[in-house]
Amino acid sequence: MVSERGLEVLRVIVQDYVASREPVGSKTIVERHSFGVSAATIRNDMAQLEEEELIAAPHTSSGRVPTDKGYRVFVDQLTEVRPLSAAQRTAIEAFLGQAVDLDDVLSRTTRLLSQLTNQVALAQYPSFGMARVRHIEVVALGPARLMTVLITDTGRVDQRLLELSGLGDVVLGEELLGELRGKLNAELGGKSLAEAGQLLRAFAGSFAPVHSAIVEAVAACLSEQVAANRQDRLVMSGAANLARTEGDFSGSIYPVLEAIEEQVILIRLFSEMEIDADGVSVSIGRENQGFGADAGQLSETSVLASGYSASGGSVARLGVLGPTRMDYSNNMAAVRAVARYLTRLLGEESA
Repeated sequence: MVSERGLEVLRVIVQDYVASREPVGSKTIVERHSFGVSAATIRNDMAQLEEEELIAAPHTSSGRVPTDKGYRVFVDQLTEVRPLSAAQRTAIEAFLGQAVDLDDVLSRTTRLLSQLTNQVALAQYPSFGMARVRHIEVVALGPARLMTVLITDTGRVDQRLLELSGLGDVVLGEELLGELRGKLNAELGGKSLAEAGQLLRAFAGSFAPVHSAIVEAVAACLSEQVAANRQDRLVMSGAANLARTEGDFSGSIYPVLEAIEEQVILIRLFSEMEIDADGVSVSIGRENQGFGADAGQLSETSVLASGYSASGGSVARLGVLGPTRMDYSNNMAAVRAVARYLTRLLGEESA
């Protein structure tokens, strides 16, 4: 059983190690912190912490570093998630408020979060499996070129160019385009993406045979857009931050970069992480194992996540990934604050 002073010793070990990346010894603790006891007493506390597997000696020196279990106790019992400063909140609002659509919002969000935390920032697109079609637009860009636009109730805008030159004699009259727009929105508007995909398979049958080739091409293009928007995916920024902390990993950082690029493990991890009362969830070191065949790639990292809501009631996660030696207090505060502002911003856009 660790005493209250022992927990305070753990706190300063974590804080000092995060700040310096140097193992922390009893003499250093006595010199830097006002415990009012001797170095011998602090050594006894550290021995108890080591017995509880909360700290460990990385080599034969007298210094100790936190273990995954030690970081977990620090996060659960010793960390207070402080609000960001007024200046930081103003900067978040100013930067994200300039976004023009959902893609831009999430791109700006990850760039901002990466700058605030000096970690890799990740944002999950809202669950498009629950998204519904808000509007479809078909725009003529030339005699044999169209642009199809799919807009969902989650704020996603997907545009594709469609070349029709290979379909023979193509006549893109305004009457046909008007009929296309009208029927697409009448049949697909308000439908889920799964329902829209099914309806598009038979969509060409409602047009005259002379137009079937054009209509089938438009339906096929929209089907690809629907399928793409139903896939879970992440936006990432700040991978260079991993290179700056490469010394925190016992081996190469390439397996971590591969896991980030593949996304599957992180999406599974995000879906399993339960947000706590502070609005943040933290998965530390070996806790990241079990989410895929190569989940060991993340065994020396910590993932901090929070949830945000988009229009239509869909919920997604955003967060940061970095080495287990990170500033948990500030990073948790940044993730929570950005998630809350993102929820408010997307709610305002859908109103």
